[in-house]
Amino acid sequence: MGIGATAGAAAVGGIALSANASDATSSSASDSLAFDPDAWTKLTKTITDTEGTEHTVVYHFWKAITYVAEPVDATYQSLIVSAPVEIDGKAVDASDAPILLANSVGGYLPASVATATEIGGGGSATGGAAPGGAPSASSSASAQAAAPGANGTTNATGGATSSNQLLALAAGYVVVEPGARGRTLKNSGGEYYGTAPAAIVDLKAAVRYLRANKGRVPGDVERIVSAGTSAGGALSALLGASGDSPLYDPYLKALGAADASDAIFATGAWCPITDLEHADGAYEWNWGANDLSTGKPVDQTVSKALRAQFAEYQAGLKLRGLGGFGRLNARNLDAYLVEQYLEPSATAYLAALTDSARAAYLKANTFITWSAGRASFTWTDFLTHVGARKKDAPAFDAFDLSAGENNEFGTGRALARHFTAYGAEHDSTGLTTRRVASGIPAALDLMNPMHHLSGKANPGRSKHWWIRLGTKDSDTALTVSANLAARLDNLGDDVNHLYYWDEGHGANTDPADFITWIARVTGHKSRHP
Repeated sequence: MGIGATAGAAAVGGIALSANASDATSSSASDSLAFDPDAWTKLTKTITDTEGTEHTVVYHFWKAITYVAEPVDATYQSLIVSAPVEIDGKAVDASDAPILLANSVGGYLPASVATATEIGGGGSATGGAAPGGAPSASSSASAQAAAPGANGTTNATGGATSSNQLLALAAGYVVVEPGARGRTLKNSGGEYYGTAPAAIVDLKAAVRYLRANKGRVPGDVERIVSAGTSAGGALSALLGASGDSPLYDPYLKALGAADASDAIFATGAWCPITDLEHADGAYEWNWGANDLSTGKPVDQTVSKALRAQFAEYQAGLKLRGLGGFGRLNARNLDAYLVEQYLEPSATAYLAALTDSARAAYLKANTFITWSAGRASFTWTDFLTHVGARKKDAPAFDAFDLSAGENNEFGTGRALARHFTAYGAEHDSTGLTTRRVASGIPAALDLMNPMHHLSGKANPGRSKHWWIRLGTKDSDTALTVSANLAARLDNLGDDVNHLYYWDEGHGANTDPADFITWIARVTGHKSRHP
């Protein structure tokens, strides 16, 4: 197992590569990264579907496999594979089944499957060790705990979509769970080796490994469907948007990634924490009127400045809303969100209640007008209903470099860096240069799916998208997934996007529908719960 890059590491666009970059080649990696189809352990799992019915699934399980020839840290750069062979006593042939690639990244923290002994055995780290995994030999728990956002103060950890893995297995799909490096990893020399773009490079390398092993790894490598939550949702969306982008080639070559495509067929993203360079403005546009949970109002000078920045950004996107809404801008985005997402979400929620439960809910929430089986309300009343916002201003590029996202853009021995001009200009840590570092723009492009969907959109992107967000999720702005969905829809992609009413960060209230959606978009005829 390797450790982080040394001082002699090469760099591309100001972003460090591993020290062995010049020695690794993709072609040799493909030759050495052969999946052993016979190295499985037979396991049995009882899985309860969303209707409460139990299914007995016998499956082949492959323990952690390193997916690159020159790993920086194999504890994280490994994956596990689960393939069903019998469901409820009936033999299953999963050789042509869709592959669910489910990452467990949360908060841009490291995720490991190194010691997993069954499906769902990996997790996202909040300190020195990943749940279900082992601490990196080259990382320090105390050093990681001191990193911005490492104690759960930023984004929720991943795994909220873990029910997807089990339901997918019970439906006859192959499930692959990749680990990935994260922002808190630090080597013995004090250098961070899991910051941007490490996580997305690792996930791409995992896809390349699967594709290079077509015919050996179980499942249809042409039908890989990604899934992730929070930062993992952002990485899932990025994986789908950036398929086969040459921007990542130097990083993949440095790791000895397999010589294969890293494009995926479909993308599932739950509450994606993404579009980070514009996230502060989006957050203030969305939640700027709401106080913090302590009752403290945010600095309105900061909030207004960021809202103005977002208005300019939103206009520049030139997006057309779904449902024939027309051009989206900061003046009509609230009406769009209410009409396209929030009222339909509330309507579906209320319609599913019993008459007495619905009456009780409406009595407690008088801002909703219920007429002819449809809910209606104003944006202002909706904000009041949600109540306290989770994050201060700025929410992502904190003036004191305390946000997890500041750590995500750290480099070398620098724990955290500003990644927006506004954050750098208002730095409160005493930096002498109040400008973003030269390598930041390139790092942002590598981490933002919108970059790959703008202008001449990436032709290697996935064309099928499942996007979900809770209406009470103030970990990010409701606009983030709405803009992503609008961009994809404008490009002609198949977009299934909705909001869960009254749900918070990491919600996944329709997992069975996601499994059915996979069958539909991939054309796979199989049983599913």
